[in-house]
Amino acid sequence: MCCEQLACANCTRPVVEASCPTCRAARAELHGASPALNLAVIALLVTALLAAAAVLYGRFAG
Repeated sequence: MCCEQLACANCTRPVVEASCPTCRAARAELHGASPALNLAVIALLVTALLAAAAVLYGRFAG
């Protein structure tokens, strides 16, 4: 189901606009987007980059 066709019961605006917390929650549920998951992916990428930088620094520094 697409959120473009849904109206929010809280603010009566289209859910796709995410005008209120209820809209944002409904849109996130429909699209499966989880802010915690996105944050975890970003943290994993930063950790991997730091580890790669440490390995390269150790290899070329000494």
